[in-house]
Amino acid sequence: MKAETKKQLDYMKKTLDKAAVYDHAEHIISFDLETSCPPEGMEEQGEVAAFMSNQLFRMTHTKKFLEAVDDLYASRKELSEPEKAMVDRFYREFNRTRDITPAMDHRMTKVLKKSYVDWLKAKQAGDYSLFAPSLEAVRDVEMEKISLTRKKKKVPYDNLLDIYEPGMTQKMLDECFGTCVERMVPMLEKIRASKKVIRTDFMSRPVSDEAQAKMATYLMHLMGYDFNRGMFGTTEHPFTDSLGRKDTRITTNYDPNYFISSIYSVIHEGGHALFDMFAPEEEWDYHFHEEKSMGQHESVSRFYENVIGRSESFIHLIYDKVCETFPDAMKGVSMKELYEGVNRVQPSLIRTDADEFTYVFHIIIRYEMEKLIVNGKADIKELPRLWNEKYREYLGVTPKNDAEGILQDVHWSSGFGYFPTYALGNMYNAMYYNRMKQELDVPALVEKGDIPAINRWMQEHVWKRAARLDSDTWIREITGRSLTPDDFLDYLEEKYGAIYGLD
Repeated sequence: MKAETKKQLDYMKKTLDKAAVYDHAEHIISFDLETSCPPEGMEEQGEVAAFMSNQLFRMTHTKKFLEAVDDLYASRKELSEPEKAMVDRFYREFNRTRDITPAMDHRMTKVLKKSYVDWLKAKQAGDYSLFAPSLEAVRDVEMEKISLTRKKKKVPYDNLLDIYEPGMTQKMLDECFGTCVERMVPMLEKIRASKKVIRTDFMSRPVSDEAQAKMATYLMHLMGYDFNRGMFGTTEHPFTDSLGRKDTRITTNYDPNYFISSIYSVIHEGGHALFDMFAPEEEWDYHFHEEKSMGQHESVSRFYENVIGRSESFIHLIYDKVCETFPDAMKGVSMKELYEGVNRVQPSLIRTDADEFTYVFHIIIRYEMEKLIVNGKADIKELPRLWNEKYREYLGVTPKNDAEGILQDVHWSSGFGYFPTYALGNMYNAMYYNRMKQELDVPALVEKGDIPAINRWMQEHVWKRAARLDSDTWIREITGRSLTPDDFLDYLEEKYGAIYGLD
């Protein structure tokens, strides 16, 4: 390595080591904001988090730092693989942020932090009008960021997709989701016409928060979550956050009349946590641990939540513990009834509680709305009406209020482009699950509780190189194929065809 290259590399690494302290502090403040901060203190705390985030931005957007990244990117052949991953991360990021000044960044971040507070107030009041001004401000910030992006893409929405799933485009999603609708709508009609009766009455029997917390702890231990490097709390909208190298936290919430919700929320967030907990040390050493795409991340969370968590073998594994923890709710409920209950297909209003099959339609609805918002074809004030129309169109249900409608998700308080990654995650994990089954007897391992064997396979094939690779290279490295929805659709047809006795 040339002396000048080493000098620039040392400078970049040292700067990022210092900036990571502000990043860590901002994550801690934001985690507290969403889990334990008193309502009247939220807006001020959001401003403190925005300040910390802005300090990181300032340190990584000096003329000297930007020049170092440009020089190192031009000298990539001299760098090791983790060094390249670090440089590539910031080179891509600077394509979006190089022309954003520190003052602009601070203003934009404050808009997003305030938007979260306004969303929470609006949801609790069930009144979208309390959130609409903030959502409009978020939309304006997103459009401003796009206008400042160098080498911007012609389709405005593609610039936002690229943040969460680099390389993904609106055209590609239109094709994937079009295939999903084409194959899933006829099957949904068959399911709804089926004479199969699935029992679900027990799932609405009251269960205490304490019992649900006990079950959550059991599930996290079962999955391999390391409580020495994490904790879990409660919040309005469950999430996972890696605050530091050895600090990955998850959150859930408890519905006293739907205990299944917290079970699958915990498994979903636990999947995210495992992905980060098993990350190679070099991701933190070289500051590219955040480079995993959200499609990669959601593939893992939804793999554990659905492919593993809603399988017959997993229900067999946890059945006795569920009965022991929720004795009144599970009285007279067989193992088969629990399995069928958690897999019942029933169009519903709440995305996070949706069954595995109809969940995709929730994502398609949000995707279609995001395209309209970003492409300037939707009035922010009229979004609840549009939301309700699309729920009637795709799922045949209509929200009674904004809280169970447009305000149910937190994601739009921080921008657009994230939602499609949930569906992409389903597609990716169905592809690598087919590869996994060629090497492991997955049902047998799950039924006897050998989740560590599943985790080891995931570590070797799915997690180890994810942060170094773009999603297309990553999934081709695992499966030999580029993204396709076909594996996921085949999986749905096989699983739900069996449950509902379809031809």
